[in-house]
Amino acid sequence: MKYGQVAGIEKPISRLVQGMVQVPRGSDAQDAAGLALLDAALAAGITTFDTAQVYGKDAFLGRWIASRGVREQVAIIAKGAHHNEVRKRVTPFDIASDLHDTLAHMKTPYIDIFVLHRDDPEYPVEPIVDALNAHIREGKIRAFGASNWSTTRLQAANDYAAASGQAPFALSSPQFSLADQKVEPWPGCISITGASREAERRWYAEHHVPVFAWSSMAGGFLSGRFVPGNELTFTDYFDQVAVQCYASPDNYERVNRAREIAERHGLTMPQIALAYVFNYPLDIYALVGSATPEEVAANVVALNTGLTAQEMAYLDLHTDTPD
Repeated sequence: MKYGQVAGIEKPISRLVQGMVQVPRGSDAQDAAGLALLDAALAAGITTFDTAQVYGKDAFLGRWIASRGVREQVAIIAKGAHHNEVRKRVTPFDIASDLHDTLAHMKTPYIDIFVLHRDDPEYPVEPIVDALNAHIREGKIRAFGASNWSTTRLQAANDYAAASGQAPFALSSPQFSLADQKVEPWPGCISITGASREAERRWYAEHHVPVFAWSSMAGGFLSGRFVPGNELTFTDYFDQVAVQCYASPDNYERVNRAREIAERHGLTMPQIALAYVFNYPLDIYALVGSATPEEVAANVVALNTGLTAQEMAYLDLHTDTPD
C-alpha cells in the first residue's frame, strides 16, 4: 500500500480509499460479506474509508470499526450536505445536521475528514468556511474537503480562510479518470479529465491540493464491457449513464490502448485504467468501490503498477506509440 498526508490529519491516508457504495449489507449473509470485504481492505493496507449520508451505510461502517477496535487506525471520510429533491443543502444548518447524524449513526466522537458532497455556487463561501472551522474547534472533525466544487469556488473559500486565519479546504474530490467525460451525469458534476480541463488540473498542481478522484472507472465504461455498436443493449440505469457520458470515438480508442498496455504488463484493462490515475502527476487518491476481496487485491496491484511517461502519453492520445 502507498500512503500520503492530508493537512490536519496525523494518520497516513491510503492512496486507495475503500468506498462504501458497493459494500454489501442488509441480510445476514450480505452483512457477513460486507464485514469480510472491509476486513480484506484493511488487511491489504487500506486505512481510509469513504461514506456519505446518502449511501445509508454509516451505521454499518461504524459497526465494523467498533467490532474490530480500529477507530484510531482508520481514517473516515464522511460526506454530507447533499442536495435533495426540494432544495440545495450547502448551508451551515445542513452541514451541522448531517455531521451530527453521521456521528450518531457511526457512534464515533469525531470524523477525520468531513466532505461537502455538493456545492451551491450561489451561496457565499464565508459562512461555509466559518461553520466547518467551528466544527474543527469543537473536535467533531479534523479537516474538511469538498466534492464537486469548481477550482474557482475552492480558491475563493481558501482565500477567505487564509485572510481570516482559519483552516482551508484540505482536499477536493472531483471526477477523474482515463476516459474524458463528454456529458454531465447530473447538474453540477465537476470533472477534471480531458484537454478542456487542463487549467483545473494545473490549479491542483500549483496549489498542492490533494485530489480524491471519484469514478476512476468512468462509471464502469473502462470495464471493457462497452464497445462501439453495443451501447443500446444496456438496460441498467448506471450502464446507460456510462454510455451517455463516455461513449465516444476518442474514449473507445483510450480503451483499446489500455487493453494493449495491459497485455504488455500482464494485467487487466481496468487495472491499467486505474494505474493511469495513480501515475498522473498530481497528489491523487482514488475512491474505489471494490465489491469483493478479489477486487481489492486487483486494485492494490493497479496502485503499485508504474507506467512510463510514454505509456501515459499514449493512453492520453498524445502520441501514436507507447515506446
